[in-house]
Order: sequence, then structure tokens, then C-alpha cells
Amino acid sequence: MRKTCFTATAAAALLACGAAEAAPKDARMWAAAEAARPAQLALLQQVVDIDSGTGDAEGGRKVAGVLTPRLQALGMSVESVPAEAEGLPDNLVARLDGTGKGRILIIAHMDTVFGPGTVAKRAFRTDAERAYGPGVGDEKGGVIEALTALQLLHDQGFKDFKQVTLLIETSEERGSPGTQKLISRLLQDADVELNMEPGDAPDMLTVWRKSSSTFHIVVKGRAAHAGMAPQDGRNAAVELIHQIQADDVFPKSGDGLTANLTVITGGTRANIIPEDAEGQINVRVRDLKQMDEVQAVLVKNAQTTVIPDTKVTIWREGAFPPLQVNPATEDLAARAKAIYAGIGLTLAEGGNGGASESALAAAAGVPALDGLGPVGGGFHSDKEYIELNTVTPRLYMLTKLIQDLGRNPPPRMK
Repeated sequence: MRKTCFTATAAAALLACGAAEAAPKDARMWAAAEAARPAQLALLQQVVDIDSGTGDAEGGRKVAGVLTPRLQALGMSVESVPAEAEGLPDNLVARLDGTGKGRILIIAHMDTVFGPGTVAKRAFRTDAERAYGPGVGDEKGGVIEALTALQLLHDQGFKDFKQVTLLIETSEERGSPGTQKLISRLLQDADVELNMEPGDAPDMLTVWRKSSSTFHIVVKGRAAHAGMAPQDGRNAAVELIHQIQADDVFPKSGDGLTANLTVITGGTRANIIPEDAEGQINVRVRDLKQMDEVQAVLVKNAQTTVIPDTKVTIWREGAFPPLQVNPATEDLAARAKAIYAGIGLTLAEGGNGGASESALAAAAGVPALDGLGPVGGGFHSDKEYIELNTVTPRLYMLTKLIQDLGRNPPPRMK
């Protein structure tokens, strides 16, 4: 049955009805987005070619040094906010006041999963279809898209919003241990959160995400000479292997719960029975109750050891909550899809196992839309890329979405 509804504006009608009708194409903004492409990609190359893995304080400072003057040139106040955990670079918070209603918080992150020296091995490069490099999609492509969108709005004199805040944080890849309190404060003054994580192929918005947490299996044994008195030792590494095998009952992939061994350490020298060993299991869930279920299994298994006199301890890192499918996110997706339809393109909706700050926004009652960066793939690997044919359409979509939300902010979530 076809739904019929009546609202005051076309944008509100699209929001309320979820209609597939296209928003009118803004030819001036589209032309500006196309013209911005060379500078956008040049700036992307500049920041991708700076190693800035989480915890690389110097790399983070270098990226901030590139971005800060560009944000200030847009009339934004830029604040370096110290991280809430040691060993992390400052977060950047850029604010711009306007004359309208909507308070828009845009969140992006400059940290990557790649260590120092990665750029020297595989710097930014492009071919006919894709751009490659460490963090090009996750999430430096989104960082530069957000900055370029603000540049377009500045150049066209658009100020029909109450405030736009851009947070460029430095520890998202570890669950934002250096930023969660800051995010909570910024959300108190936000009507909506837009997240610059990359879009999934073929051209998707992210409307749900899993929660992520890492469980640590820590084994304490006893050291001994591996040749002269191995019987006096208690091999922590062997016990860890037993624990991992006992825990290997959870799915490894799929849209539901997944649990995967990601890090394993043990021993110090080839001639010493390992006294210490540790394994890390990364768990992703759609329902937080499942985290407790996983923990219960790990704790129960830890009570049974095969190496006498070893002790097994389980502890769990904090995590983002899941982003659940909800009406507020769906309404934001409808606005974005209408903008995209206006340039003859189609956006899909989906989700994935990657966690993000949008879950924090939704949990705080702030409508959130994720996956607004360029479409990409191969994340957290040496094959990471973005699709070049999505760079300009996604920039246009974000810019028009900011305009729409500045004029017509959504209500808080109930």
C-alpha cells in the first residue's frame, strides 16, 4: 500500500515518508564539488603519507599541523584537546557558529592501525579507479571529505546552522580511550552526529554496527631451564593453547556474534620454559548481552587447566556499544538518499562489524548517520583503498546534508 503524508517542506516529507523522490540537484554545489576534487585528493595524499597509527604521537601532531591552518582559514576556532589516555596525540575540535537552528557534530578520526614505517613501504598512489595507502579509507578519506565540505560551505557563504563542530580524534582504532569523555561533552550540544567512516561497497550508508571488545586470556606459569630442568617449569604458552582451543566455539564471521583470536604472546627466550603467555580475542556482537555470554564461557574454561599450577585470568577491555537500527538513523538515511538521487545515484543501507563513535551518539539520544566517507575496502590491510568515482558524489551528499540539517535539525531520540 502506498503511504501518503503531508508536511511543511519537501525535505520533511522525504524524512517522514521515506520516499524515493529525488531532492533537486544543486548545480552550483555540484560544480563546486567537482572543482574541489584535485585539491581534495592532493590533501588526502598529504595526510595519508604521514604515519599516524594509534599511539603515534608525533604522527598525530604532523597530521594536525596540516589540518589546523586549513580549518582556521575557514573561520573555525580550533582547539587541541589533550587525550584522556597516555601516549596519544591531542584531539582536534573545530567549531563554527552560524545563524540557523541545527547543531551538527561531525566525527572523524586521524589514527590508523598501521605502525611507523608503513608509508615508506607503500605510500599513497592511484590508478584509474582507486586510491591506495595506509588509512586512505579508514579514515583519512573521510577526514578530508569533511574538511572539503566545510570549505565548500564557506566559499558559498552558507551559515544557516547554529553550530558545526568537527571532531578529529586520535584513538578510534582502540575504542576511543582518549576521546570518550570529550565525545560525551560534545554530544550534549549536538542535534545530530555525522560520522565519516568509509561507505561499504557498492555504495552504502551504515545504519547499524556491532559492538567491539577484546578479551584477554592471561596465563601465569613458572619459568625453568628448558634443557636442564624443564620438569620444574609450568608452561604458560602450552596452557594458553589449551584455553584457546577450549574457547574456539564461537562463529568467526557473519552478521551476528563473532570471536577471533588476534594477538598471541608467550615466552622470552628459546631456552626458558614460558612463565607468561597471553591471547587476545576480539569479539563483535549486535546485542551487548552476548558479550556477557562470551565472558561466561571464557571464565568457565579458565577454571580447567591442563598444565598443573598455572593460573588463568580473563579480563575485558571497554568498548563501543552497538549501533542498533532505529527510526532516527533511518530518517537521516532517507535525507541522504534523496540528495544522492538528485544526482542520479542510488544509496543502499547496511551495516558491518566495525565499531564507531556513532553508537555513542545514538546511546546518548542524538540521531546519528554513519558511513559517509568515500566508498572503500580492504581496511586494516595492505590492500586498503577508496573508489575514486565516489569521492565527488559523497562530498556533494555530505555538503547538502549539512545544509539540510542546519535548516531542519532532527528531534532527539526517545
